Amino acid sequence: MSESTAKQAKDKQEEPLLASSLTDKERETITKLPYEQARDQLIQAVQALEAGGLDLDASMRQWEIGEALAKRAQELLGQVRAKLDAAQEEQASAGAQAGTQSNLDS
Repeated sequence: MSESTAKQAKDKQEEPLLASSLTDKERETITKLPYEQARDQLIQAVQALEAGGLDLDASMRQWEIGEALAKRAQELLGQVRAKLDAAQEEQASAGAQAGTQSNLDS
């Protein structure tokens, strides 16, 4: 690790964590949402922010909710991508062996 990278990592560790307005229960609820519900709630959070009229605390809360929902949606999409990639690899492997002697010996 270079000296500048080590300094950046140290500085990042020393940054104070911002207090979250979301409770552990709210975060847990978000982590259990199916993709469609997380997406729909994220859209609602973005629309609330875009509409304006919220005070700073309410805006920050909507932002945090949106961040948690976006993270959940990305996590679910990543899981689907991994499954698709695995299925494509399996299909490619099966296709490469189709009609070969090793396939016929099984």
